[in-house]
Amino acid sequence: MSSESSFDIVSKLDMQELNNAITQAKREIETRFDFKGSKSEITLEKEELVLLSDDDFKLQNVIDILHAKMAKRGIALKNLEYGKIESASLGTVRQRVKLKQGIDADIAKKINIMIRDSKLKVKSQIQGDSIRVTGKSRDDLQKVIQMLKGADLPIDLQFDNFR
Repeated sequence: MSSESSFDIVSKLDMQELNNAITQAKREIETRFDFKGSKSEITLEKEELVLLSDDDFKLQNVIDILHAKMAKRGIALKNLEYGKIESASLGTVRQRVKLKQGIDADIAKKINIMIRDSKLKVKSQIQGDSIRVTGKSRDDLQKVIQMLKGADLPIDLQFDNFR
């Protein structure tokens, strides 16, 4: 067994679960009475969702349905970044929702500072859109994970490759 243990801090969406949540939300929109005859839909285009509906109120209902389905499937809502509501064709409104994946540089620096300030005997380094944390004690690594789970960060974090 090696003397150093490590894990990676990443932020990613499970695209299969997201697809399933979108499919369930579409199905609910088709069957709900208050959406009869409306042009409400949800589409996934590469790295963003496009929400379309008749008016702002119905668009908000579409968002609520989508949030419920995503929460039921364990997808974090923190990784959604909402654009502004814009008017679309035939009197409908559209909103683009960007899917955030990976840890950007600002948040990675903030996480590094939090780990350094914790005074635990671990090292952290940024590797692209993830952060590798290494240390001799597995207990210290688990304390780092608990600290980051309790921190109020603008993205959802996952912890991979714990060795």
